[in-house]
Amino acid sequence: MEKIKIGGIMQSDSRALIKIMSVPDHVSVAGTVLEALGEKGINIELLVESFDLDDCGNFSLIIDHKDLDRALGVLDEIKSTIDAKVVSYTPDVAVITVFGPHLREKPRTHGMMFSCIASVGISSLAISTSISSVSCVVEGQHLDGAVQALTEAFDAPFQVKERPKDY
Repeated sequence: MEKIKIGGIMQSDSRALIKIMSVPDHVSVAGTVLEALGEKGINIELLVESFDLDDCGNFSLIIDHKDLDRALGVLDEIKSTIDAKVVSYTPDVAVITVFGPHLREKPRTHGMMFSCIASVGISSLAISTSISSVSCVVEGQHLDGAVQALTEAFDAPFQVKERPKDY
């Protein structure tokens, strides 16, 4: 199959995944969580929100690993305010992003990305897309294998770009 041309592949390691689960759908939940973390200087690299069968919200947040303890402290303080049933975390994750230009005109990109990483036994922990990128969160130990699989599958003009650890 012909390789899909993309703008490139980015990676960032030393990240942590925090999941805030089973939050009743309140208008203010996202604002409460994001403001509380922002006030403590904790940057969100990736955010996914979804709803379960009971119409409760589930949030997956990717942050820098160095901020994990502070973020968990903040979430512990506001957990009762947002009625979250569970706050869990995975301490060693990485984010891999395939980016455009014009990904919206290349509908095979998303499927190819996840088929590639699955072909080497790697599953995603969270997925986020935009008009020009698709990002995947994987366990940190699988970063190199995922990058290698994507590098072989896509026609990218540049080498994989590593995001700075402290941005």
